[in-house]
Amino acid sequence: MAAPPARARADYDYLIKLLLIGDSGVGKSCLLLRFSDGSFTTSFITTIGIDFKIRTVELDGKRIKLQIWDTAGQERFRTITTAYYRGAMGILLVYDVTDESSFNNIRNWICNIEQHATDNVNKVLVGNKADMDESKRSAKTNLNVDEVFFSIAKDIKQRLAETDSKADPQTIKVNQPDQAAQTSGCCG
Repeated sequence: MAAPPARARADYDYLIKLLLIGDSGVGKSCLLLRFSDGSFTTSFITTIGIDFKIRTVELDGKRIKLQIWDTAGQERFRTITTAYYRGAMGILLVYDVTDESSFNNIRNWICNIEQHATDNVNKVLVGNKADMDESKRSAKTNLNVDEVFFSIAKDIKQRLAETDSKADPQTIKVNQPDQAAQTSGCCG
């Protein structure tokens, strides 16, 4: 079954699918919980495969339904999570500011995006855990959490609105061949 168009329902103007990716333990689930529920917990269990939350926000007078997918960072789940790249309109690449290797691995995550996502996907780099000293393991202060989600949502909404305004209402769009299936020079 084909995915619903970005403007499918009366209770929202745009449906935007976002994807959180990054190494295991960088705080993707904490970011998602903070943004979607406004809460934080120190007792998190590692994500198995994939999880998601929905939050509807208002931007520029439009209701935006954000469907935010939280992927597992472990290598063993990569084949599961790469399937979620294809429909993503925006990707948040998350790293832990206290873990240099998680930042260095962003290059590998970008290669995954180039291999599996559409060419016009919006991307934002998120440094998480800026609130903690290196002896503690928390990401609790909510510093710029809303701003990063609202920023990428606003950029995607603008891109969708421009596409809507250019589209001829008498034209039916047919899916183009999957560009994401082509290999990239980065990882290929």
